[in-house]
Amino acid sequence: MKNRWIKIEGREKRHKIIRKKISGTPERPRMSVYRSINHLYVQIIDDDAGKTLVSLSTGSPNLKEKLEKCAGAVKGAAALGTAVAESCKAKGIKKIVFDRSGYLYHGRVKAVAEAARKGGLEF
Repeated sequence: MKNRWIKIEGREKRHKIIRKKISGTPERPRMSVYRSINHLYVQIIDDDAGKTLVSLSTGSPNLKEKLEKCAGAVKGAAALGTAVAESCKAKGIKKIVFDRSGYLYHGRVKAVAEAARKGGLEF
């Protein structure tokens, strides 16, 4: 149990270091990814105004139907990235800054980013 908290504290430290360098603006909002055991959450944030522009997760009603059992898997992450790209296009957002929140750029986090790129977002 102790090792789990050490891992979480390390990720939180990395996230603070990343957030010192990355900030979302109205022209280039920040795409923040949070990874839980069962789901992924993505927010598009304008840090200057302090507002969330787009928010989606693998537990969202419109994605939940498509994903059924693979919500926390790489397939679910790819579907989430595509859905985020579509939502951003609908709001007129084309360029973003990617915030991996201290997670390794690997697996589900990488799948979200690559699917968003394929969907038309520029990082």
